[in-house]
Amino acid sequence: MPNPIKRTVFFISDGTGLTAEALGHSLLTQFEEVEFKQVRIPFLDSLEKAQEAIARINAQGEEDGMRPIVFTTLVNQELGELVHQADAFCLSYFDTFLAPLEAELGRKSSHTVGRSHGTAESSEYKKRIEAINYTLAHDDGITDRDLAEADVILVAVSRCGKTPTSLYLAMQFGLKAANFPLIPEDFDRGRLPGTLEKHRAKLFGLTIQPERLHQIREERRAGSKYASLPNCRYEIAEAEKMMRREGIRWLDSSTKSIEEISATILQELNLR
Repeated sequence: MPNPIKRTVFFISDGTGLTAEALGHSLLTQFEEVEFKQVRIPFLDSLEKAQEAIARINAQGEEDGMRPIVFTTLVNQELGELVHQADAFCLSYFDTFLAPLEAELGRKSSHTVGRSHGTAESSEYKKRIEAINYTLAHDDGITDRDLAEADVILVAVSRCGKTPTSLYLAMQFGLKAANFPLIPEDFDRGRLPGTLEKHRAKLFGLTIQPERLHQIREERRAGSKYASLPNCRYEIAEAEKMMRREGIRWLDSSTKSIEEISATILQELNLR
C-alpha cells in the first residue's frame, strides 16, 4: 500500500471554529488515502489576527512543501478576503452558500457574527443544559431515580460507547440520555435490571465486536479477566442474546462514529 499523502488543513472562524471543523470533516473523511494534520484558528476578528493567520498558513506551506487547505466560516467579508490571500487552497462556506441563498430569498443576509449562537437565553439552550446535567447524573447506572424523565436509556456491556453517545445526544439535541451497563449478574438472572423493565420503550442497546472490545479493555486493564478475549466474547454474546429476547433495538458500534450511532438512535426511537 502506498504511503498516504499528507496535507495540513486549517479551520478558521470568527467564532469557535467548531462549525468550520465539522463541515470540513464531512468532506475530508471522503479521502481515505490522505492523512490530514488539522489546525483550528478560532476568534479571528481583526486585521491583525488575519495577518497572523496568513503568516502561519504560509509558514506551514513552506514546511510541508505543499500549500495548506483552508476552510473558513468568516462572516466579515474584509477578513475573509484577506485570509484568501494566503498561499493556500481556501474554501469559504459563506461565499459558497450565502450568496446563492441571498439570490433565492431575494434578501441580503445580515452578515452578523455569532448569529448561530445567539440563543444563549432561549428555552432551547436551557433545555440542553438540563439534559447535560441529567445525563451526567445518570451515567453508567449511577442512579435509577427519575428514569421516567429520560428520552432514551442506553444499555450495553462496559466500554461499548454508552457514555460518549449519551453526552452527544444531550449536548447536540437536548435529550436526556441515561445509560446502564449490562453485567454478568444480569446474564446469570437472565433478565434486565428490574428498574429498566417499565421503561422498555425507551431502551436502546449497543454492542461491539469482541476483538474490538478486547483491544479497548486492554488499554484500561491490561491482562485482566475483564479484558480477556474469551470474557469479551462471553459478555457480548450474552448481551446480544438478552437484547434479542427482550425485543430491544440495538446496533453494532464497532466501526460507527458517535454521530452515526446517535442518528440511528434518533431514527429508531423517533426522537426529535
